[in-house]
Amino acid sequence: MHWWQLLVAVGGGLLLLWLALITTLWITNRNTPDQATLRDTLRLLPDVIRLLRRLATDPALPRGVRVRLWLLLAYLLSPIDLIPDFIPVLGYADDALVVALVLRSVTRRAGSDALASHWPGTPAGFRTVARLAGLPSDQ
Repeated sequence: MHWWQLLVAVGGGLLLLWLALITTLWITNRNTPDQATLRDTLRLLPDVIRLLRRLATDPALPRGVRVRLWLLLAYLLSPIDLIPDFIPVLGYADDALVVALVLRSVTRRAGSDALASHWPGTPAGFRTVARLAGLPSDQ
């Protein structure tokens, strides 16, 4: 096998994986009841980053949760994205969807109380984050 065939095969595999992930993110977000708007999500970005950092440094949380949060923070700081940020709307939407999926994972493992106790923003902002995390609307 030549080097260019290997490169094409790896590139094709990565493209298929990327398309599967984008489809999964789209389906997950589309089926979320009472989903937060992208504008609400982007407005909360500074508070969400502080929340993620606080959760990631909380020694009371399980190690797996903290590792997921550190990986998420690294992804958000990385210049490499699923969809490049220069693409209007979609460029930041993938970041919001990845954050939502990780928050859902964290709340399933650590509980909604961890999210509530570390939230640095307003109650209205927490309701939006709770919707992103898949929590019931009475939280």
